[in-house]
Amino acid sequence: MPAPGSQVLTAAQMRAAEQRLMERGETEHSLMARAGVGAADWVWRLSGGRSVTVLCGPGNNGGDGYVIARSLAERGVDVSVVAPMEPATEAAIAAAKAWGGSPVANAHGHVLVDCLFGTGLSRPLSDDLAAQLAHLAGQYDKRVAVDMPSGVESDSGQPLNDGLPNYGCTIALGAWKPSHWLMPSSAKMGRRVLVDIGIGEADAAARLSERISLTAPVSDAHKYSRGMVLIVGGAMPGATVLAGQAALHAGAGYVALSSNKRPEGLPIEVVHRSEGLDAAMADERIDAILVGPGLGRSDDAERLLRAVLRRNLPTILDADALTLLTPEMLEGDASRLLCTPHEGELATLCDTFGVKENDKLSRARALHEKSGMTILAKGADNILVGDDGIRFFPPASAWLSTAGTGDVLAGIAASRMATSESAASAAQQAVHIHSEAARLAGPAFSASDLAHHVSLAYARFL
Repeated sequence: MPAPGSQVLTAAQMRAAEQRLMERGETEHSLMARAGVGAADWVWRLSGGRSVTVLCGPGNNGGDGYVIARSLAERGVDVSVVAPMEPATEAAIAAAKAWGGSPVANAHGHVLVDCLFGTGLSRPLSDDLAAQLAHLAGQYDKRVAVDMPSGVESDSGQPLNDGLPNYGCTIALGAWKPSHWLMPSSAKMGRRVLVDIGIGEADAAARLSERISLTAPVSDAHKYSRGMVLIVGGAMPGATVLAGQAALHAGAGYVALSSNKRPEGLPIEVVHRSEGLDAAMADERIDAILVGPGLGRSDDAERLLRAVLRRNLPTILDADALTLLTPEMLEGDASRLLCTPHEGELATLCDTFGVKENDKLSRARALHEKSGMTILAKGADNILVGDDGIRFFPPASAWLSTAGTGDVLAGIAASRMATSESAASAAQQAVHIHSEAARLAGPAFSASDLAHHVSLAYARFL
């Protein structure tokens, strides 16, 4: 069972979850009190007792801010409230009245708490509000956003205004929202923490992928029982070398490469198969195939891709394979296929499959629905869409933004898929191992450095 705090809800799902609570006896007032006091606990810790200014909007996010102000004042904190607009909802009006203070036009202090607008905002802040937010943010060393930074669309990760401030902490209320884990807005949120208000499990909720648990081989394991990976080589051998290095260290017992000649730098533990792809794929012990890294985009590369897809094995499609892929190539159960596109490759796939969405999450979801393939849309934010739903991931090291790291990720995923993991499970494990290897590799690493840290990263999940 997934952990209760891992669900990621859209604005509509969050409203429905709150409505279910109210049908069972909760009220907007009780939910606001629970959320505001929970958020105040975090602000208290972050402020260290120093002065706090709460920026309150007219809706229920502003109401949360009034509850925060009251809770902090009761603890002896010097609190000011800036309210550009009067509270407009019943719950916000009641919270402002319970706070009992008078808003000020401007304030100076140590911590700014942004409760201007939260989840559900669908239009940009007015010029006046955006200017006031920017002015206030510039006066504080510490900035905290409650539920969602003002000016961010909660379902897509898109900022609705230019020049929004950065925050040291964002306090999610009730459940995570997609934008907590989607770029570019997630880069502005700093540390993310969650306040539970008891909403329970929502139907068909996306989830935040949590820490994985790996296992060591059983006592009677052998190289074939641990999984066999076949990597398909092509015009640019460097990428397949990186993928092979990573696959060796990610759990599979046997890694082979099919190519015309053995690439320079290929680890000696990777078995080279030069007899041709059809002959190499005739081996019934193969558990997973990786095709795409270094494949090229020639007619011969397309022939190799078609041959792989006809083999109907669990397969990772990466890099050039994603450019060559067409709908008519898909045969059998496409859920056995894991696609790992970066944003440019995702756009290409969407053009190929007739997907007309604009943002990354919508594209990945629509591409899965049209093709049946499991989609790991990789990048600074990773999104996984498969038959068991949507998974978001905690942010990884920005040092991964270097050539070849995607080949390493593909090799890890192929190794995990060969150990009998489903496409979605292999993808989740690969992202976590990849992120941990980046952490262990330190700053300014190369893709080869990253590949050599995969086994150490694997050990962290045993």
